[in-house]
Amino acid sequence: MNAVRPYTAAFVSRFLQMLQYRTAALAGFGTQCWWGGIKVMVLAAFYGSGTAGGSAMPLAHAVTYTWIAQGLLALLPWAGDPEVAQAVRTGAVAYDRVRPVDAYTLWFARTTGWIAARVLPRVALMIAFAAVVLPLSGLGHWGWQPPTSVAAGAAALVSAGLALLLSASLVMGLNIATAALLNERGINALAVPLVIVLSGNLLPLALLPEGWQTALLLQPLAGLLDIPVRLYLGQFQGPAVWSVLALQALWIAVLAGIGRAAMGRAMQRLDVQGG
Repeated sequence: MNAVRPYTAAFVSRFLQMLQYRTAALAGFGTQCWWGGIKVMVLAAFYGSGTAGGSAMPLAHAVTYTWIAQGLLALLPWAGDPEVAQAVRTGAVAYDRVRPVDAYTLWFARTTGWIAARVLPRVALMIAFAAVVLPLSGLGHWGWQPPTSVAAGAAALVSAGLALLLSASLVMGLNIATAALLNERGINALAVPLVIVLSGNLLPLALLPEGWQTALLLQPLAGLLDIPVRLYLGQFQGPAVWSVLALQALWIAVLAGIGRAAMGRAMQRLDVQGG
C-alpha cells in the first residue's frame, strides 16, 4: 500500500484541483450542447434523405451516440497534459527525475486525474440535459436514450473505465513527445484530426464504409468512444462483448509499454531549460 500511496495522492490531488474549474465545465457543456444539436440535425437530414438506407445504425442510436460523444468530449486525447508542457518549458520537469517514485506511473496518475475531473461534470450535465430535460420537453426522440439492457449498460460502464485508462495512455504519448521536443504545439496539432475522426466523435464509425469496419474497430482510438457507445447500444452481443473489452485492455498494455520505454529514453536525453 505504501508503494501505491504516492500515485493515489497524485491522482486525487490533480482530480480535486481540476474540479475547481466549474465555469470551464459549464462553458464546455454549453458548447457541447450547441454542437450536439447541430450534429443531430445533420444526422436527421442524412437519414431523411434516404442515403442511410441499410445503415448498420438506426437514427435513434445515432442520436444517442452523438449525445454520448458530446458528453465524453473531454475524454479524447487530442492534447497533452498542460502541466507537463509547462514543466518542460520551465525546467520543473527535473524534479520528476529525482523523486523516489516511478516517473511514468506518476505522470500517468496525474494525467488520469486530469482527464477524469474534466469528463465527469460535463457528462453528468449532458445526461441531465439530453436524457432528462429533452424527454420531459417532449423531444425524447431527439434525446439520449437509455441502454438497450442492464447488461449493455454495465458493459458500457466497464468499457468507459477502460477508455479512461486508454485515453491516459495516449495522452502520455503526447506528454513524452512534448518532453522530447520541448514544445507541445506540433504534436497536439497532429493529434486533433486523427482523434476526432478515428474515435467516432465526428461521425459514428458504423456509418463509415463497410469495407473499413474491421480496421476501424481494431485501431486503438475506437476504444475511446466507439466501443463504449456501441456496447451501450447493444451492438455487441455475447462473446463479442468480451472481445472488444479485451481489445481495449490490450491497447492500454501495449501503449503503456511503449510509453514507458520511450519515456526512459526521453528522460536520459532531456536537457533541462536553463542548464
